[in-house]
Amino acid sequence: MKEQILWYQRGISFCTQKQVIANLMMAMVVVLWGVSFVSIKIAVTEIPPTTMALVRFTIASLLLGILLKKVEPRATVANVDLPKMVVGGILGITCYFYFENMGVKLSTAVNASLIVTVIPIIAISLDVLFFHSKITGLKLLAVGIALIGTYLSVTANGKIEFNSVNFKGNMLMIGAMVSWALYTLLNKSLQGKYSGVCMITYQTGFGTLCLLPLALLEYQEWRVFSLVAFWHILFLAVCCTVGCYLLYMYVLKHLDVAITTIYLNVVPIIGVLSGQYFLNESVFPIQLVGGILTVIAILAINIDMIMQRKEI
Repeated sequence: MKEQILWYQRGISFCTQKQVIANLMMAMVVVLWGVSFVSIKIAVTEIPPTTMALVRFTIASLLLGILLKKVEPRATVANVDLPKMVVGGILGITCYFYFENMGVKLSTAVNASLIVTVIPIIAISLDVLFFHSKITGLKLLAVGIALIGTYLSVTANGKIEFNSVNFKGNMLMIGAMVSWALYTLLNKSLQGKYSGVCMITYQTGFGTLCLLPLALLEYQEWRVFSLVAFWHILFLAVCCTVGCYLLYMYVLKHLDVAITTIYLNVVPIIGVLSGQYFLNESVFPIQLVGGILTVIAILAINIDMIMQRKEI
């Protein structure tokens, strides 16, 4: 009996330790993706948005291919899963970055940031629909707090403009959010079959190939870009794509979809703060309050997850 208790305690300790590591990794991902807005903003002044995405993910695909060959030289994808890998690449790379880049270009920064907050609602709804995940009152409350927190973080005057000029951009941003939510849930169905390195390598490759015809539409805007722009693209490819996507794959194995999607609400907050520091953009106290509310929402989701495990 004593040995069984010790084994049970070790199991809980190990599970909790993996959850803590996953939360730390997700926090790192959020910071890098938040800071990435600075690099994108600088690089896009010289390079068209979809072309920039193509260059970024071409570099990332090459690095991931080398990494996969070294760590998993015999890694292959079953024929039955190839369609899912292709769709994952199209959703998470091609559609998301095409919709997001074009949406930001056509819409306002406030609208684009606010639309990001629909990710938890979309992802949790799809998770319940396809994977029959349990919805609790605390989880719903946390999502509501996160939405309020992100709203306060990205706008200080409370005004939102949805006029006809920005309507197309707003719809494209919603398309990007739906693409990301579907991408997250699709990868959940592949977990356990393939490693994170294998999944992201194949998906990035397929997504990059699909970006090529879209980038060709911008050929009239192609120019030789500076070394500064190249270093920003390299940062985006190595840190924000290869590094973050590998961490994100690990996180998906150990955290609930609701947690990861609420973490993503912190990205615009980090973007605001990094914009203030690197680009001298203004930030207001109410935006910092919004950041605190979003952190509270993340803690609430983690508490809910622990409570559900105790009930099992």
